[in-house]
Amino acid sequence: MDFFKKKPTVEQQVRQNDRVLKKQQRDMTRDRQKLEQEEKKLELEIKKAAKQGNKQAATILAKQLINLRKQKTKSYAMGTKISAIGNQQKLMHSNMKMANAMGTTTKTMTEMNKVMDPQKMAKTMQEFSKESTKMEMTEEMIDDTLDDILCESGDEEEQDAIVNQVLDEIGIEISGKMVNAPSAIRGDLGESSKKGVSDSDIEQQLAALKDL
Repeated sequence: MDFFKKKPTVEQQVRQNDRVLKKQQRDMTRDRQKLEQEEKKLELEIKKAAKQGNKQAATILAKQLINLRKQKTKSYAMGTKISAIGNQQKLMHSNMKMANAMGTTTKTMTEMNKVMDPQKMAKTMQEFSKESTKMEMTEEMIDDTLDDILCESGDEEEQDAIVNQVLDEIGIEISGKMVNAPSAIRGDLGESSKKGVSDSDIEQQLAALKDL
């Protein structure tokens, strides 16, 4: 049946060992207390034998007292040793936890390094930079082409009408603030296109807006 018994975990084994060590400490403490009681009895008996002048009995009792005290000293030393073993076990357990944590961290880093192929990432970033540059160049070419097409239309009157209409709208919104500013040419798109607007008129309108 012991073959099928489940092996305890490290934490369980540490707790079990700690219970055993504590029990041994308690047993040794009780033994020392008994030795101390016996020591006091021997001291009284030695004094009694000395008063009676019984040197032989006092000598025998003194030897027993010496052995008893040696035993008590050994008990204290063993108790210190057991306490040190308990502390050492706790330190070992703590080191094992740190080692396990390092092992888990190492495994995680290994998996991440497998996923994060530096060469592949560098290639991806290079391709991204390349395609981004091509897109910017394409956009610039399209913008230049559109500008050429619009400029080749030759419809300057229509452009003047649009500018004039924008100035009219601005003048309507801020008419109360443009008392001293040159008045914009008002009217719909058709009227504005007929009257037209000169470059100097536009400059005056913009200068007046800047002063607001």
